[in-house]
Amino acid sequence: MHCRDVMAKKLNQKEDIQSNHFALTSSTPLTSGSERKSEEPKKNTQLDKHYQGHRERLRKRYLKSKGNAIEDYEYLELLLFRTIPRANTKPIAKNLIAHFGSLADVLGADIHRLQEVQGCGPATAIDLKIISDVAGRLARAELFKRDIFSSWDKVLAYCKAVMAHETREQFRILFLDKKNGLLADEVQQTGTIDHTPVYPREVISRALELSASGLILVHNHPSGDSTPSDADITMTYRLKDAANALGITIHDHLIIARHNHTSFKALKLI
Repeated sequence: MHCRDVMAKKLNQKEDIQSNHFALTSSTPLTSGSERKSEEPKKNTQLDKHYQGHRERLRKRYLKSKGNAIEDYEYLELLLFRTIPRANTKPIAKNLIAHFGSLADVLGADIHRLQEVQGCGPATAIDLKIISDVAGRLARAELFKRDIFSSWDKVLAYCKAVMAHETREQFRILFLDKKNGLLADEVQQTGTIDHTPVYPREVISRALELSASGLILVHNHPSGDSTPSDADITMTYRLKDAANALGITIHDHLIIARHNHTSFKALKLI
């Protein structure tokens, strides 16, 4: 074979190899930067301009009015700013209010139920629950500072904050010392949507462990009706008899519902 023919054959082989390599590494034609950019979804520039600076304006309005000129959904927006740093949080906040009914209901909602609302992911749901729990802690801290009966409105506010929006019944006890100071606040049992088992022996045993001289019983009705049932009344009398036998006073039994409450003492049931 002549030298010229050999060189031509090698050149053809090299071109075949380069062609095959291109086909394996790129099955679709390359596009220029301008072509790729045109494939991105177009932004709503009108919405972007409207929302631009919204967060700062809302913060300034909050500070200027000390919160008095802020709607419930706007409070939610302020809370969501940190969890959702870039997106428009207004529709998410409004959807949450529409879904649950109020700011209090949103903060009291279960983490899983919060995530049913579009835009509210796990991180956002957890942050909202943390805020709710902190509010409960702040309310409870007030109860430890004084004779609990000198601030009965704070007792009710605390019980409503931590129990009014629970989706299952809870049985809670406030244990008091001889001066009616709060020794402990404990959830003794958690039940179903309409029933919580209560065991007098466990309640009295815990009261003795804490050297408590008085108790305030509290449980919630997720149904929204704070009227005591026959079972509520029977259970209260059983606890009262067991406590009295050991010199422990049951001062009241509160039933907490979403928008109201009932006091056994006020009804003269205790």
